[in-house]
Amino acid sequence: MPAPRKYPDELRERAIREVRTTGRPVAHVAKDLGIHKEALRQWVRQAEADHGERDDRLTSAERDELRQLRKENAELKRANEILKAASVFFAQEIDRPRTRPSR
Repeated sequence: MPAPRKYPDELRERAIREVRTTGRPVAHVAKDLGIHKEALRQWVRQAEADHGERDDRLTSAERDELRQLRKENAELKRANEILKAASVFFAQEIDRPRTRPSR
């Protein structure tokens, strides 16, 4: 479960819009809005990636897809481990010599 967001989405959008439209430095906008400047810097970078202006970061959609694929991959690995353990168990059962119960 992701951590709760410290800043509301509306504030994030407003801050990003202000940096992008006014051209003011990130540190100044962050100070005016009471946001940590590095948080705002990351938001702006992510917004630029989402709009195709940066190719050094994944877009939000790509991040979500990657997160989902990693989760699915982990589930499949767990399932494979269970199937391997089960196949070993049943292989041992088949190889065990059968003896008749004594009367």
